[in-house]
Amino acid sequence: MKKYLGILLIAVMFSLSGAYAQKADYKFGHINSNELLSVMPERDSARLELQNYSQMLQQEMEAMQVEYQNKVNTYLEKQETYSELVRQSKESEIQEMQRRVQEFQATAQQDLQRKEQELFQPIMEKAEKAIQKVAKANGYTYVFDISAGSVVYFSEQSEDILPLVKKELGIK
Repeated sequence: MKKYLGILLIAVMFSLSGAYAQKADYKFGHINSNELLSVMPERDSARLELQNYSQMLQQEMEAMQVEYQNKVNTYLEKQETYSELVRQSKESEIQEMQRRVQEFQATAQQDLQRKEQELFQPIMEKAEKAIQKVAKANGYTYVFDISAGSVVYFSEQSEDILPLVKKELGIK
């Protein structure tokens, strides 16, 4: 009986070590996603659209600031001639205009960030899908993004999949 248990124990150990050896056969890849995104043609058109949108917001902001500054200058030039009631009205008007300028500035910044997200999210999703497709098709267990800076080392056995992903996306 002891002999039988010993043989059974040895057989189980060999089968477990064989299964472990099979599972330990990992394939690693890496990619610099920033480099991939920089060569995607959609990025240029998104960047241009974002730049145009930013300029439009900037022009509106400048127009509001000019209007505000003109109101302040007019008030300062004529304040001695205003009655108390007119002076208070003009001061309230200037304060309201200043509040609107500040509110527009804050809202414009948020709007610009939202627009950037809206334009670049589909590009990032397309890149991610291509990376996943290449990784799956080529049997990679893990693919590390080296642009994130969290991978401090990768060996020669880790393959750079950027050329494969560029090919998948039709980028030369």
